Amino acid sequence: MCEKCKGNFYITTPIYYPSSKLHIGHTYCTVATDAMARYKRLQGYNVMFLTGTDEHGQKIEDKARESGVTPQEFVDNIVMGERGVLDLWKLMNISNDRFIRTTDDYHVESIQKIFKMMYDNGDIYKGTYKGKYCKPCESFWTESQLVDGKCPDCGREVQDAEEEAYFFRLSKYADRVQDLLENTDFLEPRSRVNEMVNNFIKPGLEDLCVSRTSFTWGVPVDFDPGHVVYVWIDALFNYMTALGYQNDRHNELSQFWPADVHFVGKEIVRFHSIIWPAMLMSLNLPLPKKVFGHGWLLLDGGKMSKSKGNVVDPYILAERFGVDALRFFLLRSFPFGSDGNFSNEVLISTINTDLANDLGNLVSRTIAMAQKYFGEHLPAQQAENPEMDAELLAMVSDLRGKYEEQMEHFAFQNALAEIFKVISRANKYIDENAPWVLAKSEENKPRLAKVLYNLLETIRICAGLLKPFMPDTADEIGRRLGNPRMDWDSLGIFGVLPAEAAPVAGPVLFPRIDMEKELKELEELTKPQKTEPELPLAEAKPDIAFDEFEKVDMTVVKVLTCEKVKKSEKLLKFTLDDGTGEPRTILSGIAKYYQPEQLVGKTLVAVTNLAPRKMMGQLSCGMLLSAERGDQLHLLMLDDAIPAGSRLV
Repeated sequence: MCEKCKGNFYITTPIYYPSSKLHIGHTYCTVATDAMARYKRLQGYNVMFLTGTDEHGQKIEDKARESGVTPQEFVDNIVMGERGVLDLWKLMNISNDRFIRTTDDYHVESIQKIFKMMYDNGDIYKGTYKGKYCKPCESFWTESQLVDGKCPDCGREVQDAEEEAYFFRLSKYADRVQDLLENTDFLEPRSRVNEMVNNFIKPGLEDLCVSRTSFTWGVPVDFDPGHVVYVWIDALFNYMTALGYQNDRHNELSQFWPADVHFVGKEIVRFHSIIWPAMLMSLNLPLPKKVFGHGWLLLDGGKMSKSKGNVVDPYILAERFGVDALRFFLLRSFPFGSDGNFSNEVLISTINTDLANDLGNLVSRTIAMAQKYFGEHLPAQQAENPEMDAELLAMVSDLRGKYEEQMEHFAFQNALAEIFKVISRANKYIDENAPWVLAKSEENKPRLAKVLYNLLETIRICAGLLKPFMPDTADEIGRRLGNPRMDWDSLGIFGVLPAEAAPVAGPVLFPRIDMEKELKELEELTKPQKTEPELPLAEAKPDIAFDEFEKVDMTVVKVLTCEKVKKSEKLLKFTLDDGTGEPRTILSGIAKYYQPEQLVGKTLVAVTNLAPRKMMGQLSCGMLLSAERGDQLHLLMLDDAIPAGSRLV
């Protein structure tokens, strides 16, 4: 560690679950985390900023099947494809030091070891899960936790689930977790503590289902084939596996763990403040220092959601208004711990008021006057006027301390408010001192020089403190000031800018936006677009008599095994349980759309009284039902609770 380094700082944002494209709500948390990481680097800390993607689970498997690709291909496209996760983080100037994917081989290796460690110490045991399951949230719930019979997090329908599973003894740690929440500052804001304790712990903390057998897309339990690790063990331990816990890929665990802060959305506070510390307690590992649960960006009073069709595309906003303006708006307009109501009107108003009128105007006016009245640089001879200068200089001198106090409490909105109080005061200082009047007399030139110097030095300090929020804008302002010092120490001292400063002009930083015109154009750009072309319906077949239809025997079957047929690009060979006690073999031409391992354990429908026929030299006894649209085939899958041998009637 360098001599000037203040120490290590580890900050994380939740790893994004890539079941669909990102929207501005996802961007909000990552931008906030980035601002905090940049702030700590500015202070002199050795920072590790982790983000990534949580890529396992039933929803991913289902969406991949619907898309006709493998789960790995599905997540690869969303993470690394055009306008994917990595593209968006690059666009938004996210300065993460590491990016983890839960499909990374080293992470999979670590999770298998972690699961076995908790199994060996008795905190994971085998049983049968029966309860309510929310597929979109990958969450299990008890009846008492449901709200109006629906998932308490997302409000969607839940389904009955029953399967063999492993459980984590979460109840064993209920008292310790409650003590952690109530008697420390582990979880903030404080309102989240009451919610966790009253809604989840006091009603009785039940053991947690931590494996699944009804799908295959997950980290395999290596000592019990057929089970995959429940997504929240897989996802939560990324914070440690990314540093090298139980793997040889990285080696920073001793340097950065425990984490200084996890930034998480309020919908996953339960996992991070109850399940996560309990698991760490199980393994006698240090707990993170803090979990901070921020609010949501709301649109028309509701959470942004692709399924609701009310998402806001960050690409459109960044391309029209600039990345720094969008980053600034997200953290200037909403208290980080509370929900915030997003609207394009508020975005444009914030840009016009704070960035165009206040910051941009201050920079442009000051530099233009310096060049107009003094040419290349200010003169060394400058005249102070304590009565006129005192208030501005006092505010600037106190700014770093006030800003730091707010940043340490993750109050980004308040930290920015402190900066803009000074910027507003500087604009007022221009009017009070009237440089255009001072410029009329040679006698007043020393005073004019001092006024402009005070303004330029104010801009330097404000720009330096804005850098965590608007890195490119801060750099550009620094360039226009002649690249003066803008390190943390210098931002606490007034007078670092050389007296004979030589500022240079540049384009307007933030042009004013015509609100009415821009809103109309945004409305056109954000109209719902059809994401898929309309596909022709299959040609209808001739009517048949009902007694003919009754001859078709459609039976519920369970997939016992599935494998590719050698020398065939189309066929998969299924061994099925049809309820008769004898396995049934069916060959189906769907190899293009599914990987064999995806289908083991699935519940399908087969026509079982179809005359057997040979395909590629093998006998196929029946036909699996599937749906066709365009060039896509989708197997008809049923609820796994329906037993093999049931008839469709």
